Parts: sequence; structure tokens; C-alpha cells
Amino acid sequence: MHARIRKIRIHRRWRRLLSLRSLRRNDRGVQLVELAIVLPLFMILFGATAEFGRYFYEYSTLAKATRVGTRYLTNAAVNTAEDTKAKNLVVYGTMDGTGSPIISGLTTANITITRSGGVISLPQTVTVQVVNFKYEPMLNLGALTNNSTFSLNIDIKPSVTMRYLLTQPAI
Repeated sequence: MHARIRKIRIHRRWRRLLSLRSLRRNDRGVQLVELAIVLPLFMILFGATAEFGRYFYEYSTLAKATRVGTRYLTNAAVNTAEDTKAKNLVVYGTMDGTGSPIISGLTTANITITRSGGVISLPQTVTVQVVNFKYEPMLNLGALTNNSTFSLNIDIKPSVTMRYLLTQPAI
């Protein structure tokens, strides 16, 4: 009887071993594991690409707006009324300052106008610059990590300098 029990135990062990070998050959669920590993990486890459695209859009929009404002000032008289029109042109796209800003959060206080060279009424160059304007990404990592000091806000500071084209001072 003792030999018979040993034979039954050996037979059961072989059956368990064979069932484990069949699990080793089973490929079901491998694709799901691979997806679970790769999907977060793809989502991070997609999000980073989208954020870079938004940043580049805002920067190029502000750079074009400062170029338009500087181009306007190269032919305008040197006075505060023309400076206000140029600031409105940069922020709103119109000289009268109506409508919404071209980029949310941008105000005329963010625009500085600097004239250099020559005399006060006839400068050599005009510079229009955007200052104190921050790009705010869609994903606020400070709020996600409960850390108010951690932020991905980036300063956007486009600046355009052009030669002043008027050769006679304005009367």
C-alpha cells in the first residue's frame, strides 16, 4: 500500500508540473501588460508635445504683435498718444483698445516702449517689449502635488527693435 500511495503522489506531482508548463506557454494577457507599461509614457510624451505647442503659439503671437507695434512706432510722432495706440495695437490688435486681448492675461501694463539714440524728439531706434507676462501650462503641477511654490510658469519676453524712420521731428 505504501508503494501505491507513493505512485499516486508522484503521478499528482507530474500532473501539477505539466499544468505549470502549460501556463508558461500561455500568452494571453501579455499585450495588456505591455500596454500598461507603455501607455503612461506615451501620454506624458503627448502632453509635453501639446504644452510645447501651446507655448510656441503664445510666444510667436506675442512676437508678431510686438513687431506690429514697433513697425507702427517707427513712423509715428514721439508722444504718449502714439505710445498708447501702439500698446493697444500689441495687446488688442486695434488702436482704439476695444475687444479682448490676443492672449488672455495680457494687458497694456505688460508692454514697454523704449527709444534710444539721437535726440528725444528724433530717436534712432524704437524697442517694444513684453515684460512680466508668464505662460501658464494647462497642467498645474503645484496643485497636483499640494505644493504652492512648485510651478511651471515660464516668462515670455519677446522684444523687437527697429530703426526710427521719420527724418524730421513731428510738429
